[in-house]
Amino acid sequence: MTAFRVVIPARYAASRLPAKPLCDIGGKPMIQHVYEQACKSDAISVVVATDDERIAKACEKFSAPTCMTSIEHLTGTDRVAEVVQLMNYDLNDIIVNVQGDQPLVPYENINQVSKSLMLDETANISTLCERIYEQSDLDNPAVVKVVFDLNYRALYFSRNLIPWVKEIDLRYQTYYKHIGLYAYRAKTIQNFVQLPPSTLELAESLEQLRFLANSEKIHVNIAVKNAPLEVNTPEDLEKIRLILQNHNGIHLN
Repeated sequence: MTAFRVVIPARYAASRLPAKPLCDIGGKPMIQHVYEQACKSDAISVVVATDDERIAKACEKFSAPTCMTSIEHLTGTDRVAEVVQLMNYDLNDIIVNVQGDQPLVPYENINQVSKSLMLDETANISTLCERIYEQSDLDNPAVVKVVFDLNYRALYFSRNLIPWVKEIDLRYQTYYKHIGLYAYRAKTIQNFVQLPPSTLELAESLEQLRFLANSEKIHVNIAVKNAPLEVNTPEDLEKIRLILQNHNGIHLN
């Protein structure tokens, strides 16, 4: 079975929560939690891709390898693509993009998304989803929805409700939210960043729609572990701190 690598994009200038990767959670910077979770996976390497020396220096303290990337990148995928080039990865390598704002990311999900791609030779991207049980998630444009076919291939991603029905009853109707964890073949990432944004991508502000617009197949699996909270705001940060406090410290297994 093909091995995989993990790249963790971590930029300093987040608009809603500046210096986000360095925010303290239980005595550790957020990026350290993400890195430690990734290291529990079966990845043959884990590297933090950053655009700022302050993040690199923080990573040095807990012995995390880093790769300095351009400050001009608009997306994490752009940053991962530069790492593939700078680290001279083989274009057949499988790369898992683990977002730097998921300090509780389950390592089981990292293994799952990579294995899904390994087993599906006709797809070049794989990702995860989980079922939606709350009406508030359906109404929230920050919760990205996904629909897929009977072979678990993505049909569409949207910030709006898909599929639309006249009367929603979550007891009988199934909706899925997308989890922002991706595995790609390295050559796919390199090709992706050469493509212009698609009209659908610009309309929804979802870069995965660029893959679909260019006929790339995305395999979607239902996550084996519930996806943790992503940290995008100060309120999210406090929620994560409370979760860890309620677990009597740093307990991520």
